[in-house]
Formats: sequence, C-alpha cells, structure tokens
Amino acid sequence: MSQETGRVQLPTPRAHLTSDRTRATLAVQSKFLAGAREFLVGEGFQELLPPTIGPVTDPGARGAKQVDIDYYGHRYKLMTSGILYKQASLLSFDKIFHVAPNVRLEPLETAVTHRHLVEFHQLDVEIGEGSREDALDIAERLTKYVVEYVLVHAQSELALLGRDLEVFKQILAGPYGRRAHAEVVADLRARGHAQEAGAEVDWEGEEIISRAATHPFFITDYPKGSRGFYDKESATEPGVLRNFDLVFPGGFGEMMSGSERESDYRNLVMRIRETGENPAKYDWYLTLAREGLPSSAGFGLGVERFTRFLCGLDAAWQASGYPKLPGDPRP
Repeated sequence: MSQETGRVQLPTPRAHLTSDRTRATLAVQSKFLAGAREFLVGEGFQELLPPTIGPVTDPGARGAKQVDIDYYGHRYKLMTSGILYKQASLLSFDKIFHVAPNVRLEPLETAVTHRHLVEFHQLDVEIGEGSREDALDIAERLTKYVVEYVLVHAQSELALLGRDLEVFKQILAGPYGRRAHAEVVADLRARGHAQEAGAEVDWEGEEIISRAATHPFFITDYPKGSRGFYDKESATEPGVLRNFDLVFPGGFGEMMSGSERESDYRNLVMRIRETGENPAKYDWYLTLAREGLPSSAGFGLGVERFTRFLCGLDAAWQASGYPKLPGDPRP
C-alpha cells in the first residue's frame, strides 16, 4: 500500500501472472467453479451464458456507477448484475445458473476495503417458483459442497498458499446462522459503529460483524428502500424485504446477496417509481412481467470474494488474473 495515498500498489501483470501464489489461487478458483457446477447440475440447474450489455442493468449496486456504451446510436449499459435477465431466463428453464462478468465503477474509497473490484464475476443462481427459504438452502449446501470439493481436489494448491484448513471446519460444522437486519444494526451500534437503520450494512460495519463472527450467517429482512426494486416485500411484514446476505467469519465479509423476487407487473412499476426512476427505461423487462414472469428466488455469489476466502488471501484482487481496483487504470 502506498504511504502517500493509502492506495494499494498492484504488481505488474508479469509479476502477478508468474507468481506461484497467483497460479495456485487461480487453480483453486477453477476447482471451486468445477465443484459449483457439479453441485448445481446435480440439483437440476441449467447453465446459461449471460449477456454482458443491455439497455438497462441492475440499479441496486450500492454506491457504484454504471458504465455507458454507444450501441449503434443507443445508450446501453455494461452489466453490473444480470438479475433482470435471470428472471427472464426462467421462461426457458425452471432453474438456471451462470458465471457472469460484471463491471461497477465503485467509489474510490472502496479501493482499500480488500473486497471490492471494478471488474468481477458472480456465480448467479435463480430458482423458478422458489422461496427465500429455497434460496437459503441451496446457498448453504452449495458453499459447503464447494469447500469439501476444494479440500479434496486442491490439496497441493492450498498447501502452497499456507491455508489453515481448520478454518473450513467453521463452514462445514452445523447450519449457518440467521440474523435479522435490525438485530445486526443494534449490534453494530452497541459496538460503537453508527450504522443507519434504513440502509444496507456499510462496508466498515460488514467487516466488524464478520471479524466478530465464528460461523457463517445470513442477514435477512432488509428494510424496504435499502435494496433494488426486484427484492420482494413481505406479505405479512410491510416494509420488510424477503432478502438476505451471506457473511463469512474472519473479516472476509459478504459472500453473496439474494432474495425472493418481485414479479408482479403492477408492483414492479410501483417499486421502480418509488426509487425515482422512470419505468419506461425497463420497457423490455416490464413487458415480460406484464405478460407473466415466474415467481422466483436466487442469489449471486462473488467468485473472487469466495476464492479469497478459500485461499486465505489478504484481498479480492489477488483472486483475479487481471485485477482492477477503483481508480486504478489496468490492462
């Protein structure tokens, strides 16, 4: 890290790509994805290839800006998340997944969080007619399966990286915990962190609760307005969303975000308007919703973040062959 700016100084591409640690890390990542595919295919999921550009993208990327491109005279977006396309893809298959590239112009201050990248990948999963409980079940079983898969198939790489294998016992032992957003807010405030009650857990707060944890846990029930319009509101608790984040212990933070999805056309239009956006921007998506979209639930698992955990890395950029940190021009 530079003493003058506090920013991370990335190695040159040659130094990074020829490093034994980089080779081991990317090999673990490859095996992690192989294990994830094995699990999901075995559960009846269909892998699809996602789009990388479109007229709109996920508006719920916390604090990040979208990237515009000129698409034959039309303003298109690079995907910050394929959530809208995941819902649409359920018109073809009941359960789908894909490994998706995403680009988000994160705020400059996130360059030192150890968790944020401008260019990253997500393992996206969507379950047609699924509930939040279905998504939580798949999320927990998937992450545990991948840990076991890597322990079997990446022993030499984990040894080279000096990974403490005892850490994985926290993941494999017992069910993951669950904590409501309001409970986490109260906990953070008791620890002296000024977490806003109506907002997502901020980056500093996320690290605080992650370092205090001894076991993975889900944060559920975020307040309405803190997340994207596609997160479904509870039918029994107005103002509460049927969503979740998965937080791993040891300071590794959030691994995934997910929710039950809103699919009703009228509710979607209302929710989009509540965010201050024009529903006309989402014409193709709302047309599908008006004609009928399946209800669903799903999540996105950060590939580089999860690789960071598996390998015990200091930062997510070490889990990318061509890392791009906010504000740092890279190849």
